[in-house]
Amino acid sequence: MTETTHSPALRVDIISDVVCPWCAVGYNQLAFAARRAGVALDIHWQPFELNPDMAPEGEDLREHLAAKYGSTAEQSAQVRAQLTEMGEALGFTFRFFDGMRIYNTFQAHQLIEWAEEHGKGHEMKQALLSAYFTDGKNVSDPEVLVETTESLGLDGARARAALESSKHADNVRQREAFWVQQGIRGVPAMVFNGRHLVTGAQGVETYASILEQLGATEGEFR
Repeated sequence: MTETTHSPALRVDIISDVVCPWCAVGYNQLAFAARRAGVALDIHWQPFELNPDMAPEGEDLREHLAAKYGSTAEQSAQVRAQLTEMGEALGFTFRFFDGMRIYNTFQAHQLIEWAEEHGKGHEMKQALLSAYFTDGKNVSDPEVLVETTESLGLDGARARAALESSKHADNVRQREAFWVQQGIRGVPAMVFNGRHLVTGAQGVETYASILEQLGATEGEFR
């Protein structure tokens, strides 16, 4: 996906998961900084599963975070409030709620790859982030994935067939493994121009500085 402005495009590989709130924040911070700087971004979404072994029914989000990171209920509430405020400033809506669940996203990543073949991989990524964080939907549910596909004007029946056949499963696994082999252990992780790694959601000003530095040291982004 290329966000068109007057500047040459800068390739950015974004390794992320659709149930990662900081991935939504980080991308929108980068996009905001790029629009302000007049820099065109050539975005390539790369798959990463936060919970590759999670059962199909998922887990209660708060309980999951407590078990995985030792987060207390108070800490979780604080982070949710922080994310909601940050999202609002960036034009992304987080609607956290009690009983919210987190899911495995292997099929969601396959769907993004399928959509990429039809020129809408970026749109699918954004739609799935919104489906999960804004609408509270189960993004591991095939019906939700088909519904999201159709909301983008794509053929839901073909998307369902691609998911049922696991057509893109091997490629997604290979791409996930590649990034893990590159040392990626957490997301978001962004690789600028194939060689400059930036991890975490760094904030609009930091991304603006990164874009400025790259423009100064690399000239046209290529």
